[in-house]
Formats: sequence, C-alpha cells, structure tokens
Amino acid sequence: MMVLHNFLDYHARDFPNCDCVKFGDRLINYGEARSMVNRIANAFIRLGLKKGDRVAYLSKNSLEYPLFLLGASKAGTPPVPLNYRLAPPEWKYIIDDAQAKVLFVSPQYAAEIFSIREELETVQKIIVMDREPLEGFDAFYPWIEAEEDTPPDREILPEDDVYQMYTSGTTGHPKGAVLTHAAVTTHIHQYQYRFRREPGDYGLIVAPMYHAAGATSAFVNISTRGVLQIMEDFDPAEVVRALSEDNISHVTLVPAMIQACLVKVPDVAERNFDSLRTISYGASPIALETLRKALDVFKCEFYQGYGMTECCAVLTQMTHMDHQRALAGEPHLLLSAGQPALGTAVKIVDEDGNEVPRGEVGEICGKGPQVMRGYWNLPEATAKALEGGWMHTGDAGKMDDEGFLYIEDRVKDMIISGGENIYPREVENCIFENEAVADCAVIGIPSEKWGEAVAAIVVLKNGAESDEATIIEACRKLIAHFKCPKSVEFVDELPRNATGKVLKRVLREKYWKGQDRGVS
Repeated sequence: MMVLHNFLDYHARDFPNCDCVKFGDRLINYGEARSMVNRIANAFIRLGLKKGDRVAYLSKNSLEYPLFLLGASKAGTPPVPLNYRLAPPEWKYIIDDAQAKVLFVSPQYAAEIFSIREELETVQKIIVMDREPLEGFDAFYPWIEAEEDTPPDREILPEDDVYQMYTSGTTGHPKGAVLTHAAVTTHIHQYQYRFRREPGDYGLIVAPMYHAAGATSAFVNISTRGVLQIMEDFDPAEVVRALSEDNISHVTLVPAMIQACLVKVPDVAERNFDSLRTISYGASPIALETLRKALDVFKCEFYQGYGMTECCAVLTQMTHMDHQRALAGEPHLLLSAGQPALGTAVKIVDEDGNEVPRGEVGEICGKGPQVMRGYWNLPEATAKALEGGWMHTGDAGKMDDEGFLYIEDRVKDMIISGGENIYPREVENCIFENEAVADCAVIGIPSEKWGEAVAAIVVLKNGAESDEATIIEACRKLIAHFKCPKSVEFVDELPRNATGKVLKRVLREKYWKGQDRGVS
C-alpha cells in the first residue's frame, strides 16, 4: 500500500518540469515542489521530531500549505491544521490538546500567537512562514534552505498517522480526528474512480486547506499530476473570473460559495466557462433553486459529496449521471447525496442501533477504508463514534430502494413539536421555493403548548419583498401543517462557519436564553 507523498515523488521523478502549484504570480513545478517537501521533512527530523510528534499550522491558503502537509507526511509528523477564523484561546485549546511540539504561523497571525505563546503547554518552537524572523519567531525559508533536498531517511508506513484535523466544534470542544496514510490514499483512489481527471488539469483550490474538502481537493489534484491554482480567500468575483479565464478544469465549492457566485457577480450568466469540466460541492445542503441555476450557468458536470472530517471527506457521491437523471424527469434526486463511494457501506439506524427499512429516517452510519482511526486521546468518544465498526455520523437521513441517501438534518437539530419529529431541512426546502428567498434556516424555539415550535430565519434577495404570512402559507401547500413555521424572522444574513454550515446554535441562543436546556 502507498503513503500520501508517493504521488508527488512519482510525478516529480518522471515530469519534474511540469507545473505543480500556482499562487498569485508564483508558480513552481513538480521537481521544485519535491525539493521543498524534502527540505521540510529533513528540517523536522533535524529538529528532533520523532514519528508521531504533532506539528500545528496556522495560515490561510498559500503556496506553502500543501507542501507543508506533504513534508510532514515524509517526516512522519502529523500536521494539525488550525482554523484561522478561531480566536487565540481556541487555537491554544487545539494546540495543547494535540500536544504539538512545533507551531508554524503566517505573519498575519503572529501577533495573536505571540499573545498566547507563554501559555502553550507543549510547543517548543514557533516558526513564522516568511523569509524574515518576526516577533522573536524563526523564519521558515532560512530554516528549510539549510537542509538537503534529498529524501529523508525515515520509513513511513500505510498504518501511520498522516494528519489530525479537528471537527468544527459547533457544540463543545472540537475533537481531533486522526487519519492514516492508508485511509487518505484509499480515499484519493475513491475520488479517481468517480472524477474524470487528466494530467495537467488545473484545479482551483478555494476551500480552506485546514478543512477536509480543501486538503482532499489538493491531494487528488497532485495524485493525477494536476496543477493546484490556490486562492488565499474566497472572493466570488475572483472565483468567477478564474473559472472563466484561467483554464480551470475542476473546482470544489460549498453551496454558500456557489450561491455567492451566482448572486454577487452580475455578469456570471454571460461568461464563458468552456474549460470548466466539473464542480464538486458538499459540506452543507444546497437549495434546489441554487443547484438548478448553477447547472444552467456553468454548463459543466456537477458532483456532490457527503461525508465528514472523520471519513477523510466523503462517504457518498452523487455523480454527473445522477444529476442528468434528475433533470430528465427525476427531480427528487436533486435532494439526494448520492450513493456510497467505492468500498463504502452506508446504513440508517434507529436509536437502538437497529437498521431501519428503506424510506424511514434514522441516523446515518458509514463503513469504509477512509474512516478515521479514532479521536485523539478520546477513547470513549472513539468507541461511541465507531461502535460496531460503523462511523456514527450524527446526521439524520433515509435511503431509497436504489440506495440513494437523503440527508434530513443533524440528529441534534431535529425539532420535536407536540411529539412529532420534524427535520428542518424539509421545511427549508419548502421556503426556498419562494423566489424572494436568498437563504434560510429552520430551528426549534420554546413553546408552552408544543414544547418546541418551528421558527424560520429568512434572508431575502436584494430588493425582494415577502412577509411572514406568505412564507407560512407557501409551506402549508407543500407539507403537513404541523411541520410549517409558526413564526418567521427576517435577517440580513445567517451566521455560518468557514465551511458554509449554518450555526444554528447561534440562532437558537436568543430564544433559549434562560431556559434549562437548548431543546425541548
């Protein structure tokens, strides 16, 4: 079996002069990328890091990001990518929890890290990702340029840990999901069997690489000798420009990004996207209206992936053929998250862990070679999540007779009103049928009569008008009355995390403040 950095080494041996990574006006080829990766790995080893020692990395997307991950792979020192949107105390928790020995930080976050450096429990060295030292931190480039660019003398095995990513932590402390080389390389092959990729294809990396979607996209591109064109941040106008002007073949976006490209770029429908072959999306549900418009505007193949950090990225995939079936007369498939990936099994279980009949809602469980080894230093949480050898996702869904998976909601987001189970996504899909609605989220709020009542939080499109009665009445035409919103609040925008997921906990706070608990 292979390890993650084998892909880069293989292509660099045969095609060292082929383009590998592009960031702004910087471009390096496969030979140069391999050289930097080897120097990074040798620098880790010279620092005294042993196999299994963790190294933390705090940065926005950059040319160095994927090379850092691959250098750590060669040294056997699993990287812990940090979400740059978090606050310093949250970084400290993750760094300490991972027991990271070294911390790498981009200059823009050096001041914040400097403010907590004395509190970090295990960090022995801090290195700034620059050519010049800053705030008393060593500089990255002088540090690695002192090393040889030959492969390090360290054996890395498929069963070794390759990286440790922390869950988004929408409730409680985040948990470190530990992935092995075997899991990640197998997952790359699962992608390759579904996605049409060619050597030299440009893949646009927009999703943050501290997230499973961004990292996996980068690894898949390198595995097929593609070119990573990396953007530091998501900017809808710049993404649309790149997709129409930079010979981009593939891009992975979350639904909120697709929506922004369609709504915030006035001439998006008039642009030419002839080079674009695939758009992959996932990480959160997509509104049917958004998907239909995106299919019409970009005129390329669409793929959906459903999964989680604990599964490298994806458990199920909805292919371009599935999307075509939907458009040809089976529109219900647009609500699907596809069928299990190669070598993957998915089942739906009830509260007692028993598999439910097709069509019934329960918790989604998955099993496959891409599933994590476990949560870092959390044996009880690991045992619960991987009970019976199945990853218990915490998501609620159902399967049809063909094995297509339909995501209903997070199990914890389910609303229980008057004893009836209500899954917010079903209500949200109804609300999105209103042409005035740009975004929405449905939550449960306290009700003396029902325990919980359905409440809709709605964002209207610029210049559009609607009201509570119109929203509620439209829902009543499509779903049972008990599922319909009892109230509608209009807001300018919904709170989301970096992956585009709506932070329903934040929306619930003002309603449940002073209550004994946050659900009925």
